Amino acid sequence: MNIDALRGHMSALLLSVLEQEPLHGYAIIEALQRRSGGALSVPTGTVYPALRRLERVGYLVSEWATVAGRRRRTYLLTAAGRTALADERSAWLAFTSAVGSVIEPRPVP
Repeated sequence: MNIDALRGHMSALLLSVLEQEPLHGYAIIEALQRRSGGALSVPTGTVYPALRRLERVGYLVSEWATVAGRRRRTYLLTAAGRTALADERSAWLAFTSAVGSVIEPRPVP
């Protein structure tokens, strides 16, 4: 999938992946791939800046943890992040409904 098509939706994707549990960056990338059936292959150069931005605005907090003997930054969704995710989901449903109503073929009267 074209990464440019995802740019406006990266926040929602990352917040959604972190909704159930805290994850480190590479595990987030793997979760995006797994949950999309392999359709989303997002480069680290896109994910890590987005994670830092979400942390700056208070949607995520991070802490260093040792995972499999390696030190990694683990990200956790905050209450503000959960609210933002709910807003993103509502916006996504409205967007897909609007686009779908234009793109779907209509019977000619």
